[in-house]
Amino acid sequence: MNRGIIEAHEAGGVTSTSLLANAPGFADAIARAHRAPRLGVGLHANLTVGAPVASRAAVASLWDPRTEAFYPLSRLVRRALAGRIEPRHVAIECAAQLAFLQSAGIAVTHIDSHRHVHVLPGIWRAVVAVARQAGVRAVRVPREPGVSIKQICLGAGWIVAASGDRGDDVRLVRQFRGLSLMHASDYERALLQLLDDLPSGATELMVHPGYADAALEVWDDYAGPRERELAALRSAVVQARFTRGDIALCHFGQL
Repeated sequence: MNRGIIEAHEAGGVTSTSLLANAPGFADAIARAHRAPRLGVGLHANLTVGAPVASRAAVASLWDPRTEAFYPLSRLVRRALAGRIEPRHVAIECAAQLAFLQSAGIAVTHIDSHRHVHVLPGIWRAVVAVARQAGVRAVRVPREPGVSIKQICLGAGWIVAASGDRGDDVRLVRQFRGLSLMHASDYERALLQLLDDLPSGATELMVHPGYADAALEVWDDYAGPRERELAALRSAVVQARFTRGDIALCHFGQL
């Protein structure tokens, strides 16, 4: 994933990425990020894979005592909807992951999350609070127009989670696209159509360039499609579309 992101960045199609603080490849990602000064880097907050960065005793509602690792996605969702996630624990873990990136010399431009779990009840408001306290100006809201189950669930989940605090001060980019591209049979054509249909204003376009291998599949089942995304982002026709003149590429820190 690190290699694919940097290759897409060097080709000109990726200007921003986010980084997991507790995943294999962290040191490699930090080294690559420091060699790419034009690449904006955010925190990819992780509450579903691996172990907490903070002390386990301080984030007890986030991890399974049987495995000493985070609850997997399905269990985290159920626990969040049942009110069994302690927002204070989320804030402690998110702050610890953010500080880990900063201690490695990363000027964090924004916060998003692995599997978009930060839009769940009990999690959203804690992540927004951490962003405010740290001076991070942007938190992703993955609401995309569409009728897929994922689009509907993410949008509805955020509406519930953001009740009482929509985080308007840290929603630097209100338009989001990219969910509709995932698993597209012809990714390049779908991407080009999406670019043609973009509304005016700033839009975050989510992509997943990378190379599939067994180690990646342990962390994320979205593996094989990453190579198709990378090929499209590096293609001459997509690069020509980006430079036609009606799209300006930037990262969160440049807004």
